[in-house]
Amino acid sequence: MKAKLINITKIEDSRGNLAVIEKDSIPFKIKRVYYLYDVPSNAYRGGHANKKQESLLIALSGSFEVVMDDGTERIRIMLNKPNVGLYIPTGIWREMENFSSGSVCLVLASTNYDEQEYIRDYNLFKLSKQP
Repeated sequence: MKAKLINITKIEDSRGNLAVIEKDSIPFKIKRVYYLYDVPSNAYRGGHANKKQESLLIALSGSFEVVMDDGTERIRIMLNKPNVGLYIPTGIWREMENFSSGSVCLVLASTNYDEQEYIRDYNLFKLSKQP
């Protein structure tokens, strides 16, 4: 699977830490930024794959799990540090679940929103991965 964890530069200070994301920190140019918050612990988000969009997910506060599927492999990753992001390339099915109380998920995206580039049906996603 081509998804990977990316360490975000952290500057430690007795007054509080600072995390920095600059143009060379991630493998794409940021076109959109959004965040999820107040997600109930029993809810899940995502449930789609993108044809064009690359994403970086960061747990700014709290924690949540990301389940990813590339058509052959399914993995689960816990995000719980604001200086570690999860890079998700195109063509990966993702679901986010088990949100802790007060969690905030920041998403940096390589594209502007376009509903046409989402695959929201898992069976169609699986079919798109067949040779």
